[in-house]
Amino acid sequence: MFSIGTRGSHLATTQSGHVRDALGEHGYPAELQVVTTPGDLSQAPVERIGVGVFTSALRDALFTGEVDIAVHSFKDLPTADEPRAHMVIPVREDSREALIARDGLTLAELPDGARVGTSAPRRVSQLKAIRPDLDIRPLRGNIERRMSYVENGELDAIILAYAGLVRGGYGDRATEVFSPEVLMPAPAQGALAVECRSDDAAARVAIDKLADAAATAESTAERSVLATLEAGCTAPVAVSAVFDGQGVHLRAGVFALDGSHQLAEEARGEDPAQLGRQVAETLLQRGAADLMD
Repeated sequence: MFSIGTRGSHLATTQSGHVRDALGEHGYPAELQVVTTPGDLSQAPVERIGVGVFTSALRDALFTGEVDIAVHSFKDLPTADEPRAHMVIPVREDSREALIARDGLTLAELPDGARVGTSAPRRVSQLKAIRPDLDIRPLRGNIERRMSYVENGELDAIILAYAGLVRGGYGDRATEVFSPEVLMPAPAQGALAVECRSDDAAARVAIDKLADAAATAESTAERSVLATLEAGCTAPVAVSAVFDGQGVHLRAGVFALDGSHQLAEEARGEDPAQLGRQVAETLLQRGAADLMD
């Protein structure tokens, strides 16, 4: 039986549970093993402590043999290749951004000066471009804690990844789900990365059964943009890719944190990694580095 390393949050164990169940359906029984990370014990915003504290703890458990398989939110992983790991991308959940607001309000219906919770620079910058009047507040905690700020009246609304809401069973809490043309998501949002050790032949065979061509192509293109821009996963960079069976349509944006300026590019191609590099290089030529700085 394979041991699957996961963080202990409801969302993490739920999405890791999906991986466990999918492996079981292919004849590879597995069980979850919770790995506690330093980030789970901190009250600081994730942008301050860095998402790397979550992913590195899981990878440490994998490479020391504590677990056989690790499940990550793909958007949290560094873009540099990890030769010790073999990775596959399963079927992707909805990548869009979602609003949870009091009284069922949409973004346009929020009153002037409404308090909206998010700490992600890409969300902050895009929200300020759409609604410069909003009072944007930092947000920290798991999904349940974040939603509680709206429920108890501390915030009027929050922005979350719709994928996390759906996986956690909270999809009906969203009062608005944004088209990528309105609010562009993070690179690889909604995608999971399932890893095993490169030298573990049995685990490689098992997780290869979970690989999905569309999710792999889309995530590869999106993360290629991030890598070429040399931007971290908390940079004000957003990307959306759609695989149609033949190629990928990619749209990427880089934003000024105050919402005053943004650059966007889109293109289509058959090689996802090359397409991502192409779009990112065009953004750099147009001044993306200055915006990210």
